[in-house]
Amino acid sequence: MENELEVSKNAISFETKIRAEFFDVDSMNVVYHGNYVKFLEVARCNLLDKIGYGYNEMVATNFMFPVTTLSLKYIRSLQFEEEAIVRATLIEWENRIRIKYEIRSLKTGQIVTKAETTQMAVKMPEGETLFVCPKIFTEKVEAIIRKN
Repeated sequence: MENELEVSKNAISFETKIRAEFFDVDSMNVVYHGNYVKFLEVARCNLLDKIGYGYNEMVATNFMFPVTTLSLKYIRSLQFEEEAIVRATLIEWENRIRIKYEIRSLKTGQIVTKAETTQMAVKMPEGETLFVCPKIFTEKVEAIIRKN
């Protein structure tokens, strides 16, 4: 259920369907808490790819964007083989990349987890931390917002 981008003047969202696999769960058949971070990464990659500035483009333009902060709020657990939708929403892109996430159970529609990540631009190979995102990224985001 990978949709198109949803765009407003202040945000860009994308939804990714995930499934709790055997290797994601603990002995009680619930998703181990650390694996929710993996689900966020999958959704973040899909969102950035749809924007046109995924990790391959970052590397090709000599930038990397390490995660500098991560916050998660666990509300309920996903079970083995349960499917969910991870909605990733880019809410800040000028000085840093800030993305909010919401994971919802496909079966119940209930929110399972809320999260947020922040990433800072680093110019490579110097390893220089930047306090603004590179124009190549911000121009892609602004073009998408203008188009809609």
